[in-house]
Amino acid sequence: MGRTTSVTDDLATRLEHHQAGTLGGYTAKRRPVELVFACELPTRLEALERERQIKGWSRAKKEALIAGDWQRIHELGRLSRAS
Repeated sequence: MGRTTSVTDDLATRLEHHQAGTLGGYTAKRRPVELVFACELPTRLEALERERQIKGWSRAKKEALIAGDWQRIHELGRLSRAS
């Protein structure tokens, strides 16, 4: 199952567009889409920084985020820094 990460000011509308396939790109041919994680941040800059951070994570770390397994995220981060 593929994962996509992005920033939006209107989550409901973004999901509608993904479900309709009108955005093109990665999700257009992988419908229906399922929102598995979302977070609200105080500024757009912080949201863009978080997006860049998550896009750089391994699949295992993203799966831990989706599961809300903060201990595993921490462990995986420590392992990647040790490499």
